[in-house]
Amino acid sequence: MKVLFYTHSLVSDWNHGNAHFLRGVMRDLIHRGHAARALEPQGGWSRQNLLADQGVAAEAAFARTFPDLPVETYGPGFDHEAALAEADVVVVHEWTEPALVSRIGRARAAGGRFLLLFHDTHHRAVSAGGEIGGLDLSGYDGVLAFGETLRETYLAAGWGRQVFTWHEAADDTLFRPIPSQIEGDLIWIGNWGDGERSAELSEFLIEPAGRLGLRTTVRGVRYPAEALVRLAGAGISYRGWIPNAEVPAAFGRHRVTMHVPRRPYVEALPGIPTIRVFEALACGIPLVSAPWSDAEGLFRTGTDYLVARDGAEMERHLRAVLHDRDLAEALAEHGLATIRARHTCRHRVDELLSIVSELGLPADRAEVA
Repeated sequence: MKVLFYTHSLVSDWNHGNAHFLRGVMRDLIHRGHAARALEPQGGWSRQNLLADQGVAAEAAFARTFPDLPVETYGPGFDHEAALAEADVVVVHEWTEPALVSRIGRARAAGGRFLLLFHDTHHRAVSAGGEIGGLDLSGYDGVLAFGETLRETYLAAGWGRQVFTWHEAADDTLFRPIPSQIEGDLIWIGNWGDGERSAELSEFLIEPAGRLGLRTTVRGVRYPAEALVRLAGAGISYRGWIPNAEVPAAFGRHRVTMHVPRRPYVEALPGIPTIRVFEALACGIPLVSAPWSDAEGLFRTGTDYLVARDGAEMERHLRAVLHDRDLAEALAEHGLATIRARHTCRHRVDELLSIVSELGLPADRAEVA
Protein backbone atom coordinates (compact mmCIF):
# COMPACT_ATOMS: atom_id res chain seq x y z
CA MET A 1 0.00 0.00 0.00
CA LYS A 2 1.22 3.49 -0.86
CA VAL A 3 0.51 6.16 1.77
CA LEU A 4 1.04 9.85 1.05
CA PHE A 5 1.20 12.32 3.94
CA TYR A 6 0.64 16.03 3.39
CA THR A 7 2.48 17.47 6.37
CA HIS A 8 3.23 20.95 7.61
CA SER A 9 6.76 19.62 7.93
CA LEU A 10 8.41 16.28 8.45
CA VAL A 11 11.92 17.73 8.44
CA SER A 12 11.29 20.34 11.13
CA ASP A 13 9.91 19.81 14.63
CA TRP A 14 10.55 23.44 15.61
CA ASN A 15 7.33 24.25 17.55
CA HIS A 16 5.76 21.40 15.60
CA GLY A 17 5.41 18.28 17.73
CA ASN A 18 3.23 16.41 15.22
CA ALA A 19 6.36 15.82 13.16
CA HIS A 20 7.54 13.43 15.90
CA PHE A 21 4.44 11.27 15.50
CA LEU A 22 4.33 11.23 11.71
CA ARG A 23 7.99 10.23 11.53
CA GLY A 24 7.25 7.24 13.76
CA VAL A 25 4.12 6.27 11.81
CA MET A 26 5.96 6.44 8.50
CA ARG A 27 8.88 4.42 9.84
CA ASP A 28 6.55 1.67 11.02
CA LEU A 29 4.61 1.61 7.76
CA ILE A 30 7.87 1.26 5.84
CA HIS A 31 9.07 -1.45 8.24
CA ARG A 32 5.90 -3.41 7.44
CA GLY A 33 6.58 -3.23 3.72
CA HIS A 34 4.30 -0.33 2.81
CA ALA A 35 5.48 2.73 0.89
CA ALA A 36 5.19 5.99 2.83
CA ARG A 37 6.05 9.42 1.44
CA ALA A 38 5.70 12.92 2.89
CA LEU A 39 5.10 16.22 1.13
CA GLU A 40 5.65 19.55 2.84
CA PRO A 41 5.30 23.13 1.56
CA GLN A 42 8.20 25.34 0.62
CA GLY A 43 8.53 28.15 3.13
CA GLY A 44 6.53 26.46 5.91
CA TRP A 45 6.84 28.44 9.15
CA SER A 46 8.29 25.59 11.22
CA ARG A 47 11.08 24.76 8.79
CA GLN A 48 11.84 28.43 8.13
CA ASN A 49 12.15 29.08 11.86
CA LEU A 50 14.33 26.01 12.28
CA LEU A 51 16.69 27.27 9.58
CA ALA A 52 16.77 30.75 11.10
CA ASP A 53 17.42 29.32 14.57
CA GLN A 54 19.79 26.45 13.80
CA GLY A 55 20.94 26.79 10.20
CA VAL A 56 21.17 24.13 7.49
CA ALA A 57 22.93 21.76 9.88
CA ALA A 58 19.51 20.95 11.40
CA GLU A 59 18.22 19.73 8.03
CA ALA A 60 21.35 17.63 7.57
CA ALA A 61 20.83 16.12 11.03
CA PHE A 62 17.29 15.09 10.07
CA ALA A 63 18.59 13.34 6.96
CA ARG A 64 21.18 11.45 9.05
CA THR A 65 18.69 10.44 11.73
CA PHE A 66 15.84 9.48 9.40
CA PRO A 67 17.50 8.35 6.16
CA ASP A 68 14.60 6.00 5.45
CA LEU A 69 11.90 8.70 5.32
CA PRO A 70 11.13 10.03 1.81
CA VAL A 71 10.13 13.69 2.00
CA GLU A 72 9.71 16.24 -0.77
CA THR A 73 8.84 19.93 -0.73
CA TYR A 74 6.24 21.40 -3.05
CA GLY A 75 5.80 24.87 -4.46
CA PRO A 76 3.18 26.68 -6.56
CA GLY A 77 3.86 24.62 -9.69
CA PHE A 78 3.79 21.18 -8.04
CA ASP A 79 1.59 18.58 -9.77
CA HIS A 80 -0.53 17.41 -6.83
CA GLU A 81 -2.88 15.41 -9.02
CA ALA A 82 0.02 13.30 -10.28
CA ALA A 83 1.21 12.65 -6.73
CA LEU A 84 -2.31 11.72 -5.64
CA ALA A 85 -2.73 9.33 -8.56
CA GLU A 86 0.17 7.25 -7.27
CA ALA A 87 -1.26 6.88 -3.74
CA ASP A 88 -3.64 4.39 -2.17
CA VAL A 89 -4.18 6.42 1.00
CA VAL A 90 -3.68 10.18 1.42
CA VAL A 91 -3.53 11.82 4.87
CA VAL A 92 -3.80 15.64 4.90
CA HIS A 93 -2.66 17.53 7.99
CA GLU A 94 -4.83 20.36 9.28
CA TRP A 95 -2.10 23.00 8.81
CA THR A 96 -2.22 22.42 5.04
CA GLU A 97 -3.28 25.56 3.16
CA PRO A 98 -7.10 25.68 2.83
CA ALA A 99 -6.95 26.04 -0.97
CA LEU A 100 -4.86 22.88 -1.21
CA VAL A 101 -7.16 21.05 1.22
CA SER A 102 -10.01 21.82 -1.17
CA ARG A 103 -7.99 20.91 -4.27
CA ILE A 104 -7.11 17.49 -2.88
CA GLY A 105 -10.75 16.93 -1.93
CA ARG A 106 -11.87 17.81 -5.46
CA ALA A 107 -9.40 15.31 -6.89
CA ARG A 108 -10.91 12.61 -4.72
CA ALA A 109 -14.50 13.61 -5.55
CA ALA A 110 -13.66 13.58 -9.26
CA GLY A 111 -12.93 9.88 -9.09
CA GLY A 112 -9.54 9.70 -7.43
CA ARG A 113 -8.73 6.08 -6.63
CA PHE A 114 -7.28 6.85 -3.20
CA LEU A 115 -8.73 6.95 0.29
CA LEU A 116 -8.61 10.52 1.59
CA LEU A 117 -8.29 11.33 5.30
CA PHE A 118 -8.02 14.68 7.07
CA HIS A 119 -5.77 14.66 10.16
CA ASP A 120 -6.42 17.15 12.98
CA THR A 121 -3.86 17.42 15.78
CA HIS A 122 -4.64 20.87 17.19
CA HIS A 123 -7.22 22.71 19.27
CA ARG A 124 -8.37 25.13 16.56
CA ALA A 125 -11.64 23.23 16.17
CA VAL A 126 -12.66 24.72 19.54
CA SER A 127 -10.40 27.78 19.79
CA ALA A 128 -10.77 28.98 16.19
CA GLY A 129 -13.73 27.05 14.86
CA GLY A 130 -14.16 29.33 11.88
CA GLU A 131 -10.80 28.24 10.50
CA ILE A 132 -11.61 24.54 10.62
CA GLY A 133 -15.27 24.99 9.78
CA GLY A 134 -14.25 26.97 6.71
CA LEU A 135 -12.31 24.07 5.22
CA ASP A 136 -13.97 22.14 2.42
CA LEU A 137 -13.89 18.53 3.59
CA SER A 138 -16.77 17.37 1.40
CA GLY A 139 -14.49 15.21 -0.73
CA TYR A 140 -12.81 13.52 2.22
CA ASP A 141 -13.64 9.95 3.19
CA GLY A 142 -12.91 10.48 6.86
CA VAL A 143 -11.27 12.54 9.59
CA LEU A 144 -8.58 11.41 12.03
CA ALA A 145 -9.00 13.41 15.26
CA PHE A 146 -6.35 13.10 17.95
CA GLY A 147 -8.82 12.71 20.79
CA GLU A 148 -12.39 11.64 21.47
CA THR A 149 -13.57 15.13 22.45
CA LEU A 150 -12.19 16.47 19.18
CA ARG A 151 -13.96 13.69 17.30
CA GLU A 152 -17.21 14.65 19.01
CA THR A 153 -16.63 18.30 18.05
CA TYR A 154 -16.34 17.33 14.39
CA LEU A 155 -19.46 15.17 14.55
CA ALA A 156 -21.52 17.86 16.28
CA ALA A 157 -20.46 20.45 13.70
CA GLY A 158 -21.07 18.16 10.75
CA TRP A 159 -17.45 18.33 9.58
CA GLY A 160 -16.50 15.20 7.69
CA ARG A 161 -18.33 12.04 6.69
CA GLN A 162 -16.83 9.71 9.28
CA VAL A 163 -14.62 10.75 12.18
CA PHE A 164 -12.19 8.47 14.00
CA THR A 165 -10.19 8.99 17.18
CA TRP A 166 -6.49 8.59 16.43
CA HIS A 167 -4.26 9.68 19.29
CA GLU A 168 -0.61 10.49 18.90
CA ALA A 169 1.92 8.08 20.41
CA ALA A 170 5.62 7.46 20.99
CA ASP A 171 8.03 6.14 18.40
CA ASP A 172 9.63 3.63 20.73
CA THR A 173 12.35 2.79 18.24
CA LEU A 174 13.65 6.25 19.18
CA PHE A 175 12.04 6.96 22.57
CA ARG A 176 13.30 4.40 25.02
CA PRO A 177 15.18 4.45 28.35
CA ILE A 178 18.79 5.57 27.93
CA PRO A 179 20.50 5.34 31.34
CA SER A 180 23.10 8.08 31.63
CA GLN A 181 25.18 9.96 34.14
CA ILE A 182 22.72 12.18 36.03
CA GLU A 183 23.41 15.87 35.40
CA GLY A 184 20.29 17.48 36.79
CA ASP A 185 17.10 17.01 38.76
CA LEU A 186 14.26 18.31 36.59
CA ILE A 187 13.92 18.75 32.84
CA TRP A 188 11.00 20.43 31.07
CA ILE A 189 10.83 20.08 27.29
CA GLY A 190 8.21 22.22 25.64
CA ASN A 191 7.50 25.58 24.06
CA TRP A 192 6.35 28.62 25.98
CA GLY A 193 2.86 28.26 24.58
CA ASP A 194 1.83 31.57 22.97
CA GLY A 195 0.15 32.72 26.18
CA GLU A 196 -1.82 29.46 26.47
CA ARG A 197 0.05 28.24 29.55
CA SER A 198 2.19 31.14 30.76
CA ALA A 199 0.51 31.26 34.19
CA GLU A 200 0.63 27.48 34.47
CA LEU A 201 4.36 27.33 33.70
CA SER A 202 4.92 29.92 36.39
CA GLU A 203 2.88 28.05 39.00
CA PHE A 204 3.89 24.48 38.21
CA LEU A 205 7.43 24.81 36.86
CA ILE A 206 9.24 28.03 37.66
CA GLU A 207 8.09 28.61 41.24
CA PRO A 208 8.38 25.01 42.55
CA ALA A 209 11.79 24.51 40.91
CA GLY A 210 13.01 27.77 42.39
CA ARG A 211 11.70 27.05 45.89
CA LEU A 212 13.24 23.58 45.90
CA GLY A 213 16.51 24.79 44.44
CA LEU A 214 16.40 22.08 41.77
CA ARG A 215 18.99 21.72 39.05
CA THR A 216 16.51 22.42 36.29
CA THR A 217 16.89 22.53 32.53
CA VAL A 218 14.32 23.92 30.09
CA ARG A 219 14.41 23.15 26.37
CA GLY A 220 12.05 24.64 23.81
CA VAL A 221 11.38 27.68 21.66
CA ARG A 222 9.34 30.89 21.55
CA TYR A 223 10.31 31.98 25.06
CA PRO A 224 9.90 35.78 25.29
CA ALA A 225 12.45 37.93 27.08
CA GLU A 226 10.35 38.21 30.22
CA ALA A 227 10.09 34.41 30.43
CA LEU A 228 13.86 34.05 30.15
CA VAL A 229 14.29 36.57 32.97
CA ARG A 230 11.93 34.57 35.18
CA LEU A 231 13.71 31.31 34.41
CA ALA A 232 17.06 32.82 35.25
CA GLY A 233 15.68 34.30 38.45
CA ALA A 234 14.64 30.82 39.58
CA GLY A 235 18.07 29.39 38.78
CA ILE A 236 16.72 27.48 35.76
CA SER A 237 19.02 26.84 32.80
CA TYR A 238 17.37 27.63 29.47
CA ARG A 239 19.06 25.88 26.55
CA GLY A 240 16.75 26.51 23.61
CA TRP A 241 15.61 24.11 20.91
CA ILE A 242 16.50 20.45 21.13
CA PRO A 243 16.31 18.00 18.20
CA ASN A 244 13.67 15.43 18.97
CA ALA A 245 16.14 12.62 18.40
CA GLU A 246 18.24 13.93 21.29
CA VAL A 247 15.37 14.06 23.78
CA PRO A 248 15.68 10.46 25.09
CA ALA A 249 19.29 11.06 26.11
CA ALA A 250 18.31 14.37 27.73
CA PHE A 251 15.64 12.60 29.77
CA GLY A 252 18.23 10.01 30.77
CA ARG A 253 20.43 12.72 32.27
CA HIS A 254 17.65 13.97 34.59
CA ARG A 255 15.63 12.46 37.41
CA VAL A 256 12.12 13.77 36.74
CA THR A 257 10.10 15.64 34.13
CA MET A 258 6.67 17.24 34.02
CA HIS A 259 3.65 17.85 31.81
CA VAL A 260 2.08 21.31 31.70
CA PRO A 261 -0.79 21.22 29.20
CA ARG A 262 -1.98 24.19 27.22
CA ARG A 263 -5.18 25.70 28.58
CA PRO A 264 -7.44 24.79 25.60
CA TYR A 265 -6.76 21.11 26.18
CA VAL A 266 -7.62 21.38 29.85
CA GLU A 267 -10.77 23.44 29.39
CA ALA A 268 -12.25 22.39 26.05
CA LEU A 269 -10.58 19.16 24.90
CA PRO A 270 -10.09 16.91 27.96
CA GLY A 271 -8.47 13.57 27.35
CA ILE A 272 -5.83 14.85 24.91
CA PRO A 273 -2.28 14.91 26.26
CA THR A 274 0.59 16.36 24.27
CA ILE A 275 2.92 13.94 22.55
CA ARG A 276 5.54 14.82 25.19
CA VAL A 277 3.63 12.69 27.72
CA PHE A 278 3.86 9.60 25.53
CA GLU A 279 7.51 10.25 24.78
CA ALA A 280 8.56 10.94 28.36
CA LEU A 281 6.90 7.80 29.69
CA ALA A 282 8.46 5.80 26.85
CA CYS A 283 11.87 6.96 28.09
CA GLY A 284 11.26 5.64 31.60
CA ILE A 285 11.51 8.96 33.43
CA PRO A 286 9.11 9.77 36.30
CA LEU A 287 6.49 12.32 35.25
CA VAL A 288 4.51 14.79 37.35
CA SER A 289 1.68 16.62 35.62
CA ALA A 290 -0.22 19.83 36.11
CA PRO A 291 -4.00 19.22 36.12
CA TRP A 292 -5.62 17.63 33.09
CA SER A 293 -8.42 15.12 32.71
CA ASP A 294 -7.49 11.74 31.28
CA ALA A 295 -11.09 11.38 30.13
CA GLU A 296 -10.35 8.43 27.86
CA GLY A 297 -8.33 6.44 30.39
CA LEU A 298 -5.18 6.44 28.30
CA PHE A 299 -3.04 6.05 31.40
CA ARG A 300 -3.32 5.03 35.05
CA THR A 301 -3.33 8.31 36.92
CA GLY A 302 -1.35 8.06 40.15
CA THR A 303 0.39 4.93 38.90
CA ASP A 304 1.94 5.88 35.55
CA TYR A 305 2.42 9.50 36.63
CA LEU A 306 1.43 11.87 39.42
CA VAL A 307 -0.93 14.85 39.13
CA ALA A 308 -0.46 18.07 41.07
CA ARG A 309 -3.59 20.15 41.65
CA ASP A 310 -1.62 23.32 42.35
CA GLY A 311 1.91 24.63 42.68
CA ALA A 312 2.23 23.57 46.30
CA GLU A 313 1.30 19.99 45.46
CA MET A 314 3.68 20.04 42.50
CA GLU A 315 6.44 20.99 44.94
CA ARG A 316 5.49 18.11 47.24
CA HIS A 317 5.38 15.60 44.38
CA LEU A 318 8.74 16.69 43.01
CA ARG A 319 10.32 16.43 46.43
CA ALA A 320 8.83 12.97 46.92
CA VAL A 321 10.03 11.65 43.56
CA LEU A 322 13.52 13.04 44.07
CA HIS A 323 13.87 11.63 47.60
CA ASP A 324 11.95 8.33 47.33
CA ARG A 325 13.81 5.99 45.00
CA ASP A 326 11.12 3.30 45.17
CA LEU A 327 8.44 5.81 44.14
CA ALA A 328 10.54 7.11 41.25
CA GLU A 329 11.32 3.61 39.98
CA ALA A 330 7.68 2.51 40.26
CA LEU A 331 6.43 5.52 38.27
CA ALA A 332 9.06 4.98 35.59
CA GLU A 333 8.33 1.25 35.33
CA HIS A 334 4.55 1.59 35.20
CA GLY A 335 4.54 4.49 32.75
CA LEU A 336 6.88 2.64 30.39
CA ALA A 337 4.75 -0.50 30.60
CA THR A 338 1.61 1.40 29.62
CA ILE A 339 3.34 2.96 26.61
CA ARG A 340 4.65 -0.39 25.41
CA ALA A 341 1.25 -2.01 25.86
CA ARG A 342 -0.93 0.68 24.26
CA HIS A 343 0.72 3.81 22.94
CA THR A 344 3.49 3.23 20.43
CA CYS A 345 3.45 4.24 16.79
CA ARG A 346 3.03 0.54 16.00
CA HIS A 347 -0.30 0.61 17.83
CA ARG A 348 -1.37 3.68 15.86
CA VAL A 349 -0.41 2.09 12.56
CA ASP A 350 -2.55 -0.91 13.54
CA GLU A 351 -5.41 1.52 14.14
CA LEU A 352 -4.81 3.34 10.86
CA LEU A 353 -4.80 0.10 8.89
CA SER A 354 -8.01 -0.92 10.63
CA ILE A 355 -9.64 2.38 9.62
CA VAL A 356 -8.47 1.92 6.05
CA SER A 357 -9.91 -1.60 6.05
CA GLU A 358 -13.22 -0.35 7.46
CA LEU A 359 -13.59 2.39 4.87
CA GLY A 360 -12.19 0.35 2.00
CA LEU A 361 -9.80 1.52 -0.68
CA PRO A 362 -11.65 3.17 -3.60
CA ALA A 363 -9.64 1.15 -6.10
CA ASP A 364 -10.72 -2.10 -4.43
CA ARG A 365 -14.35 -0.96 -4.33
CA ALA A 366 -14.22 -0.09 -8.03
CA GLU A 367 -12.84 -3.52 -8.92
CA VAL A 368 -15.62 -5.23 -6.95
CA ALA A 369 -18.26 -3.12 -8.70
